[in-house]
Amino acid sequence: MYIAMSTELPSIGAERLRTAARVTIVASTYNEKYTTALLDNCLAELKEYEDLLTVNVVRVPGAFEVPMMVKRAIVTAADGRKPDAVIALGVILRGSTAHADLIGDSITRQLLTTSCDTLVPVIHEVLLLDNEQQAFARCIASALNRGREAARAAVEMLRVLEVQDALTGMNNRAAGINRHGSLIQ
Repeated sequence: MYIAMSTELPSIGAERLRTAARVTIVASTYNEKYTTALLDNCLAELKEYEDLLTVNVVRVPGAFEVPMMVKRAIVTAADGRKPDAVIALGVILRGSTAHADLIGDSITRQLLTTSCDTLVPVIHEVLLLDNEQQAFARCIASALNRGREAARAAVEMLRVLEVQDALTGMNNRAAGINRHGSLIQ
């Protein structure tokens, strides 16, 4: 059974972000033509929020290295401040063996685990695709562009966190705990 993939990008919410946030993008360099296009489209979409977002880009050799660098970006932030959201970008093209599926499954599980364990949204756009036509459609063309989609999802998650922080912030601040579960100093 063939199920058509959605061609609709997430809409940009009417409300803008109110507070400054840090976004880290971890992008693989393997399948460079496509991963660079994903990254460029993601950055172009985030440019609308450049007054509020600090964006850090980290490139890694392949998709398999993305989850480790995502976790490292969250756990060992150089200045002690975790990113408020992380975007994971990569392209895996299926071959004639199960290798791509194994890699894709491993990446998905680890990104989800990292996001849930750290309470930092990880936007998963490490794409597992059948061929270069699908890669072109999702990374370079405009209708299905997953780089723009990743940026919009990250901004929307930052908005959700702002609302949640506004609703629970007084209780957390009174307890001396920030959004990431760390003590406020």
